[in-house]
Amino acid sequence: MAATDDVLESFNSLMAELDYPMFIVTTVAEDDGERSGCLIGFATQISIKPPRFLAGLSHKNRTYRVAQRAEYLGVHFVPADGKEVAELFGSETGDEVDKFERCDWHEGPEGVPIVEGLPNWFVGRIVGRLDGGDHDAMILEPIAGERQAEEEELTFHRAKRIEPGHAP
Repeated sequence: MAATDDVLESFNSLMAELDYPMFIVTTVAEDDGERSGCLIGFATQISIKPPRFLAGLSHKNRTYRVAQRAEYLGVHFVPADGKEVAELFGSETGDEVDKFERCDWHEGPEGVPIVEGLPNWFVGRIVGRLDGGDHDAMILEPIAGERQAEEEELTFHRAKRIEPGHAP
């Protein structure tokens, strides 16, 4: 049974109330070392034992395409004052620019790019991929990470002014 227009309107209205934290996801392709990264808002911890995290990647996004050839994702927590780096990874498309030429970063665990200036991050091995509609859910098992600062995060409502690099 398909959702009616009224149900979709109610659902979308409810979802608009949520204020998710924003993350920058980075990855590197196993076959050719191609790097990519993007700003995401669909993400959450989904298990404690064993620890698991879900990162939703848009099918329209270059990072999604690179992640299809990757085994690991880096998940960076974006602080409230991180709007500049959020704009780079959210409003630019890797189809047109190399985001890593425009920011400081270093090679992290398993070759995953770690963005400088984002002190809280982890790298996870992709242990599952689920089709979620216009996004795929990447299920991650953490293998490394750092927590260097206690910071307020950049949330969806603060970040929604960022013009997406790809149409929604």
